[in-house]
Amino acid sequence: MSGVLINKDRRYLSVECAYQGSKTFVNGGPFSDLYFVSSREAKTDDRIRNSGNFLGYEFFGENFTSEPVTAFYDWLYLTALSQNPSLADRLVEFNGFSDIAFNPKKSLNCQARAAALFVALSERGEIKKVLKDRDYYIDLIKNKSFSTLPSVKNTLKANTDLEKSLQLELPL
Repeated sequence: MSGVLINKDRRYLSVECAYQGSKTFVNGGPFSDLYFVSSREAKTDDRIRNSGNFLGYEFFGENFTSEPVTAFYDWLYLTALSQNPSLADRLVEFNGFSDIAFNPKKSLNCQARAAALFVALSERGEIKKVLKDRDYYIDLIKNKSFSTLPSVKNTLKANTDLEKSLQLELPL
């Protein structure tokens, strides 16, 4: 299994579970127990909707701001891809992506955008640096000239097997 290593016993969690379980609110969170449920269960957990105003994210003791809006989700996705070289190698063969399930009225994050960001960062030789230095990553994605690169803007249907294979591997 590929993904994000969360301890030395090689346990994994999905990007979605990492994202949902890391949310912090005025009245609770992070809800790290969501790391080990299904992605659907994590997305629909009542605590996500009933814990007050959203504050940001806490992932294994590290705090992440809520701005830019998609930065944390994209960082998780970039991390998972970087930990899965066979998937990453397949992904960089594409010039752009689309996500037919993405609904901007219901969600802020888009797997196609995160995949395009990975390709763009890989092409620029930046992927290792952005995963190592969060401040550098945030500054880079805030840069308007970066967000208009062809790799980030183009569209092409992505392989749906990628989503099913992609999980995070991070040490505790």
